[in-house]
Amino acid sequence: MQITLKQIQAPIKEEMNSFEKHFRSSMKSTVPLLDKITNYIVKRKGKQMRPMFVFLSSKVFGATTESTFNAASLIELLHTATLVHDDVVDEAYKRRDFFSINALWKNKIAVLVGDYLLSRGLLLSVENNEFELLRIVSQSVKLMSEGELLQIEKARKLDIKEEVYFDIITKKTATLIASCCATGAESAKQPKEVVERMRQFGETVGICFQIKDDLFDYGSGAGIGKPAGIDIKEKKMTLPLIFALSKATKQERRRIIRLVKTDKISNSQVQEVIQFVIDSGGIKYATEKMYEFREKALTILNEFPENEARNSLRDLVLYTSERKK
Repeated sequence: MQITLKQIQAPIKEEMNSFEKHFRSSMKSTVPLLDKITNYIVKRKGKQMRPMFVFLSSKVFGATTESTFNAASLIELLHTATLVHDDVVDEAYKRRDFFSINALWKNKIAVLVGDYLLSRGLLLSVENNEFELLRIVSQSVKLMSEGELLQIEKARKLDIKEEVYFDIITKKTATLIASCCATGAESAKQPKEVVERMRQFGETVGICFQIKDDLFDYGSGAGIGKPAGIDIKEKKMTLPLIFALSKATKQERRRIIRLVKTDKISNSQVQEVIQFVIDSGGIKYATEKMYEFREKALTILNEFPENEARNSLRDLVLYTSERKK
């Protein structure tokens, strides 16, 4: 039986219940339009895995503090800012079945809201003298931007090698979970070497998380339930496809790359790419890699004191690799 997020949250139930109020307060504005939009942002919250990582990472080393709440809010503010801007750049009108800010209020307002959230994160840190938290999270946002640009640069030729893929996902996805775990430990006043080890733990979990997302793109072929082929249609080079292409003949490789590059690729062409990846062992290889990173994360986690919070972090790692969506 798969463990649920509700069970994982048990050691930090009170913190998670209080967090929404803290996060909402961190976005407060005297401008009615801004207040309306930030209320909409709070209402469409997802699984809230980032605050969970922050609170659990702090509670591994003792009780959570006001600094822990500041860390969780800072990460959510800066992350939400990047998502709002991403939706403008990608011309995306929905996120997790909710209309995006740009869909409801147009691009100009969405960009300004993203800027506002970014500034609120900076002010939250400065006003509370949380300079080390700000350093950790700012480094993360810098790496996320670099990862996005690196992916755009490489996607033009679809020539991404495995080491470049891992560089991209470490920067784009893993760095944010890494900063959640690092800021959690920092808010618990842990020494720098412990904060760094928690950062490494979060980074490894983040890589595992992204590979799982890659596998979702292969739908029923991977035994999971997301509509297949979204990444293929968006011309994203995921690990299963990269591996499959590395094993293909020159002729086969050219054919598949030509298909992926096709504008308005048809569903039948998407299915052809998916079948090629499955037949080439791409799903099997990516799944094995995901489990390698999961074991590495659990090994790092076992270095820390055993308690309820550590057990929940372990379960969160397992949830990350076994989730169905």
